[in-house]
Amino acid sequence: MLFEKLGLRPEILVGVKKQGYVEPTSIQEHAIPVILQGRDILAGAQTGTGKTAAFTLPLLHLLSNNNKSHTKSPRSIILTPTRELAAQVGESIKTYGTGLNLKSTTIFGGVGINPQIKALRRGVDIVIGTPGRLLDLIGQKILDLSRIEIMILDEADRMLDMGFIHDIRKILRQVPKSRQTLFFSATYSKEIKKLADTILRNPELVEVARQNTAAENVDQGVYFVPKSRKRELISHLIKEGEWSQVLVFTRTKHGANRLAKQLLIDGITATAIHGNKSQAARTRALSEFKELKVRVLVATDIASRGLDIDRLPHVVNYELPEVPEDYVHRIGRTGRAGCSGKAISLVMNEEKKLLRAIERLIKKTVPVNEIDGFSEPRAVDKRQSDNSNDRRPQRRRRSRSTSRNSRSDRQ
Repeated sequence: MLFEKLGLRPEILVGVKKQGYVEPTSIQEHAIPVILQGRDILAGAQTGTGKTAAFTLPLLHLLSNNNKSHTKSPRSIILTPTRELAAQVGESIKTYGTGLNLKSTTIFGGVGINPQIKALRRGVDIVIGTPGRLLDLIGQKILDLSRIEIMILDEADRMLDMGFIHDIRKILRQVPKSRQTLFFSATYSKEIKKLADTILRNPELVEVARQNTAAENVDQGVYFVPKSRKRELISHLIKEGEWSQVLVFTRTKHGANRLAKQLLIDGITATAIHGNKSQAARTRALSEFKELKVRVLVATDIASRGLDIDRLPHVVNYELPEVPEDYVHRIGRTGRAGCSGKAISLVMNEEKKLLRAIERLIKKTVPVNEIDGFSEPRAVDKRQSDNSNDRRPQRRRRSRSTSRNSRSDRQ
């Protein structure tokens, strides 16, 4: 199918063509016609499948077909979990809506509030933002949501993970009940289903991939390596493989800063991005990474959603996430828009339990890679045979004094 067959306005199609797109992705092909009919939608799609355009394109079409320029109150609100994702959605709105008489603004914390207040007072059609700052402006009676026609929740699962459920419900009380609601989530859970049931009216379910699966065009691999040698291994992989652009995930902000500094010592340009960084610093780091001014961007999970980097070739899990679903979102930063990508995880013995949980979620075993000199001494892959006979002699040899302290290591 071509984009012209979807029934979008010519002005929007011009923006689509400028981006080099001719055929819609699967989520776009299935979701756009439903949204254009004015129906609520519950959409599930792997990250990197083009779901931002799946709701921004029909949103622009619907608002421009029923232009109400006489009101300054926004007619659509898009909720996102992170600043980066809000900025990405805002750019998408501007890109595809260039030829339309629609105004939009992006609102989130970490930056000055006054420019956002001025934009709202001038009047906008579309507001994109994170729940916290939106509620601040609602509380100051600067943001009026009484005229909202279309409400969109993007990355709803991540918003629940980040504890935004109460903020979302407060915002829902401010919008008309007669609105159209678009609900997008990369993964499903009982909590997601419960939330969707309370805010959607007879929704159309659109799901283009199996639930909670990693992108099919991402080549996954794992290296079993001691914690003390992870930094050495990642430097080796980057240098020997001549990787020009690598997104690396750590579990903590301090760990991200430390690894970025260590990579610089190894002669690899790197910068870190996480929640303690100012918005200006986060924007600058992401811009330098996209422009290939730095080879490595070290990030916490705050960056696993909303980072849209064209043709990102490599993602590395320096540490596995505690939540298995976050693995799906991390590696989904590569292999986007039909391109192939590679996702590598560096796993020490203590993280094997996390790896097994991830493999149960994605319903596949991640292949093991090896490099001489870097493997764990006992890094035989026993994920499927924890009770294998070759481990029993080790247990018998341990003395009573050491067995209790060693229990977690054996697991």
